[in-house]
Amino acid sequence: MKTVGYILAALLMTGGHAWAGMEEDTGRVMHEWEHIQYQLVPKEREAALEKLARESEKVMAQYPTQAEPAIWHGIIEASYAGAKGGMGALAIVKNARQTFEHAIEINPKALDGSAYTSLGSLYYQVPGWPIGFGDDKKALEFLKKGLALNPNGIDSNFFHGDLLFRSRDYAGAEQALRKALRAVPREGRALADEGRRKEINELLEKVLEKKR
Repeated sequence: MKTVGYILAALLMTGGHAWAGMEEDTGRVMHEWEHIQYQLVPKEREAALEKLARESEKVMAQYPTQAEPAIWHGIIEASYAGAKGGMGALAIVKNARQTFEHAIEINPKALDGSAYTSLGSLYYQVPGWPIGFGDDKKALEFLKKGLALNPNGIDSNFFHGDLLFRSRDYAGAEQALRKALRAVPREGRALADEGRRKEINELLEKVLEKKR
């Protein structure tokens, strides 16, 4: 019995260290993404995101049974595609879609449903057929799943508001964006929260202009 106890203790300790390593490695690429996205000028982002995408892919491969590294790799891929632009970005954004789908298969609730929210944002920002896979109905479906898991989140409400704005539902967009601004600050995410609030306020100005 003592031997079994020692084995269980060892397994728990190993699992704890693995989880801590995953959080540390994922956190590193997350914070680097925040730096690139909100502190670098646009012309510097493409090369920096390309490099970070290679790093985040390695982190994802290191923890194949965890959704969090996959989610962040998908976010970085999507950001890299956005920075690159043009037809060359389509293959990258398709990879990002597959990465988010993979994360959902592992754990749809990881990071408060961020895979759903990120996947939804792809579907309304990517061109539709025959160029890309863009689809506003699918976008709304995934965004609502993200909102169900994180109803008061800054990102889930921002992307929902952005889709509503693009769909010319200005009243709904204003409501979603104001809710995003009321989101509780995220621990250790001050830079991301500041950058996102700036984006929300810029979009809110456009919404109010359309409502006048």
